[in-house]
Amino acid sequence: MKALNVDYKPLLLVPVLALAVLPLIGAPSTWLTLTVAGLAMGMIVFIIASGLTLVFGLMDVLNFGHGVFIAMGAFVATSVLALMGDWTGSQDLWRNLAAVFVAMLVAMGVSGALGLAFERFIVRPVYGQHLKQILITMGGMIIGEELIKVVWGPAQLAMPLPEALRGAVLWGDAAIEKYRLLAVVVGLGVFAALAWTLSRTKIGLLIRAGVQDREMVEAMGYRIHRLFVGVFVVGSALAGLGGVMWGLYQQNVTPQMGAQVNVLIFIVIIIGGLGSTGGALIGALLVGLMANYTGFLVPKLALFSNIALMVGILLWRPQGVYPVTNR
Repeated sequence: MKALNVDYKPLLLVPVLALAVLPLIGAPSTWLTLTVAGLAMGMIVFIIASGLTLVFGLMDVLNFGHGVFIAMGAFVATSVLALMGDWTGSQDLWRNLAAVFVAMLVAMGVSGALGLAFERFIVRPVYGQHLKQILITMGGMIIGEELIKVVWGPAQLAMPLPEALRGAVLWGDAAIEKYRLLAVVVGLGVFAALAWTLSRTKIGLLIRAGVQDREMVEAMGYRIHRLFVGVFVVGSALAGLGGVMWGLYQQNVTPQMGAQVNVLIFIVIIIGGLGSTGGALIGALLVGLMANYTGFLVPKLALFSNIALMVGILLWRPQGVYPVTNR
């Protein structure tokens, strides 16, 4: 069998970063706590960024309005969880997980529907025009934020964790928050689902073929535009899911939360290689770890650490860790 030509060097970045800071932190228990927290944050950022990675990598659309789907998902989930107070206030873990699962589904549905309208009325007229895409999608995000303020108000809303997901699990002297473990599991599930869909299914094959040669796929009788619209809707739904995870991570939501997270998202996508799902995962994990390590060691540099990380990666690989070869 022919060996797969896989570049494994970027896969070493995450463990190398984690091991490099161990001597600086000193206590292994503190290092473990920070590492799990960083991986959890990274997985949440990946869920959010994966939607935009799909849209840009497969459709070549620069959607700077991605943040509105994040905020919409978070606010919808806040309302759903408030209606399920008996479930979120229960000590039974399965009831808490069921309430969170329902909130995720509803948030993904609403964000996906918003994405469908966003694609039809805002993005579709500017396909292939990157500058106009940036301007018009940023305008769409501002309008979306104002609509959220009309429905839920401009004030910050609390989004507390369900009762059984609060607190931490002790592993020796290390305290690992329960919700962070859930975030890692959900993030791995999203990555596995995306990787399997794009590489193992007929829909994934058609989408990738449409990116390479749209005319040929359409000549075979497939309506590639419908597939691309579906990609945009899925990307918007994933942003809504990420908004739920981020809201629970911060335990509050604001109408501007999507715009605030956008900076991290674009850092992740640039590190990953502008459209690479695997690259986005590595970039998100690096961003999460760097934010937590720097916040502990040098808090004043925490805001600039991820920008420095991005610069360092681009000096090593100017096109990102796993660049999309057809771009």
